[in-house]
Amino acid sequence: MALVAGIDSSTQSCKVVVRDADSGALVREGRAVHPVGTEVDPAAWQQALDRAVADAGGLDDVAALAVGAQQHGMVCLDDDGDVVRPALLWNDTRSAAAAADLVSELGGPGAWVDAVGSVPVASFTITKLRWLAEHEPANAARTAAVCLPHDWLTRRLTDGELCTDRSDASGTGYWSPSTGEYREDLLATALGQGAKLPRVLGPAEAAGRTRSGALVAAGAGDNAAAALGVQAEPGDVVVSIGTSGTAFASSVKPAGSEVVNGFADAQGRFLPLVCTLNAARVLDATARMLRVGVDELSELALAAPAGADGLVLVPYLDGERTPNRPDASGTLHGLRLDTATPAHLARAAVEGLLCSLADAVDALVELGIPASRVLIVGGGARSEAVRRIAPTVFGCPVVVPEPSEFVADGAARQAAWALRGETDPPQWSALTSRCYQADPVPSVRERYAHARELVLDRPQ
Repeated sequence: MALVAGIDSSTQSCKVVVRDADSGALVREGRAVHPVGTEVDPAAWQQALDRAVADAGGLDDVAALAVGAQQHGMVCLDDDGDVVRPALLWNDTRSAAAAADLVSELGGPGAWVDAVGSVPVASFTITKLRWLAEHEPANAARTAAVCLPHDWLTRRLTDGELCTDRSDASGTGYWSPSTGEYREDLLATALGQGAKLPRVLGPAEAAGRTRSGALVAAGAGDNAAAALGVQAEPGDVVVSIGTSGTAFASSVKPAGSEVVNGFADAQGRFLPLVCTLNAARVLDATARMLRVGVDELSELALAAPAGADGLVLVPYLDGERTPNRPDASGTLHGLRLDTATPAHLARAAVEGLLCSLADAVDALVELGIPASRVLIVGGGARSEAVRRIAPTVFGCPVVVPEPSEFVADGAARQAAWALRGETDPPQWSALTSRCYQADPVPSVRERYAHARELVLDRPQ
């Protein structure tokens, strides 16, 4: 029995799964935490990976592995390949002004969609490079190469050249999914100089081998890896409720707009995606305010009526990426004596989170992406309130696969693909899942849309 491993180096932690290459059956797994913050020394990712591998019982018997990781993070390297400064992560919004400047300089959002399929916001690597050039010019001048978290870890595993894949490259702001080429002119415009960039590998191509001889596959950005891991079918839109919230679907042709990121996927196709900054942490924050656990928060939310009697939470607690409101704050509307209860606030938090993600799904549908059902994954999918309320907000059946480390699972499936050298990724055993259905409640979306327009930016 050949074994493969998948690594998920996410914002908060590193997860490792070891699976059977033929069936996908889980053999063992491990995890370790990452430091908290919006910038981190990449060495912490390596340390967490080492701990997670040890927790998983080691990888000496693994034939192939791959890395899925958080997208957009800026890792700058000098001439010797050493890290110039701590990596800026996707959720570091200090480059919001730089994003606005770059969008304007190229001629507006439409020009960026034409160039690279997406409009840069503060999350994108290219905006962080402009911030670096403006605020840390000495570090910018030392930067000889730029890569992403998954690229950096892959190189550490192989001791080879810098490599990336189409999915992660498509989130930088200087690689075009349509042409399959870097826009080095855009990178130079941001950084003020050129820099070496990782070689972009094909979906089943290998980056090299570990010291123990295991094949290292191309890897992927976290959402593309999750799409592989959940084995979504045509017509499925995957909604991931993790640190960030995402809605994405596979497409045979490039699809992007001023709201939808026209990313590439990990199978040689495309992955139109909408991302929000605020997702599962909305539930955590609300539970903290109510001084309850997340399970009790779920019970409270289900005890309140649909629509929370008009109480609406717009969950821009950390600014927002979609819509592009980095300086916004969360707001609560419809607070009255009868709605000032823990149950109403819990319900408003769940519905507000889901309405924000339903807006993301609508943006995909507007580009012609079919959405016959929604698959919900991520930590937020463990909430029973999220599961039961979701179909009333999305207006379609909602499928919740049994909890799994889908990013790591997708990386493992990609590793099996590279190991077997076949045209398509292996079809592993079907996931166990549960379908939730309920009548839509349009008034919830309508009240949310009205409240969303009343959000103000925080004073600087």
